Amino acid sequence: MPTLLITGANRGIGLELCNQYLSEGWEVHACCRKPKKAKALNKLADKHKALTIHALEVTDYKQMDALKKALKGKPVDILLNNAGVHALGASQFGKTDDNAWEEAVAVNLVSPMKMMENFVENVAMSDKKIIASMSSKMGSINDNGSGGAYAYRATKAALNAVMVSAAHDLRHLDITALILHPGWVRTDMGGPHGEISVEESCTMLIKILGECDISDSGKFFDIDGSIIPW
Repeated sequence: MPTLLITGANRGIGLELCNQYLSEGWEVHACCRKPKKAKALNKLADKHKALTIHALEVTDYKQMDALKKALKGKPVDILLNNAGVHALGASQFGKTDDNAWEEAVAVNLVSPMKMMENFVENVAMSDKKIIASMSSKMGSINDNGSGGAYAYRATKAALNAVMVSAAHDLRHLDITALILHPGWVRTDMGGPHGEISVEESCTMLIKILGECDISDSGKFFDIDGSIIPW
């Protein structure tokens, strides 16, 4: 049974990815900050014995270390860094708040790196050997035609650089490192006017993850499978 380890799993894209992978017969380890309050995720766990919920605030490295110990020796086919913040407090020029910047860097940039470092051995012992991070087309410098969103754009662009380095550094382990744009999705973060539903986004993301191989390592995928320019 293939295994998914995913952060930010209590709602939106993370929750739906858990749902769809469970429906395909995967074992899922779903991480969220407050499992007791994750009603939808707990409801999903009631239906699927293959779903295990873990408490993980991605900036809490003690919790991350505890998760590492809990999953020691467990193959992880896909490690998916999905947790993220929009950092609205650091969006407008002249009004960027230091705390919003710090949170964005910690959640969007540093935590995916720490997850990779902590669980690379689990991924390396699996069959599929994939590490993927949820980025955004807003992290593309080439695509920036409107400005604003300073912390969000900057941390996603930096995350892309981290993943490209990981693609090179982990190639000897046959690990594929991918960067994913989920599309403009109708979620709490994407808003009600998004172009696609959560279900549509996740179906297409799973297709990309299912069809990729080591030759795709380091690529920045749009939701339709095309490559986003840096």
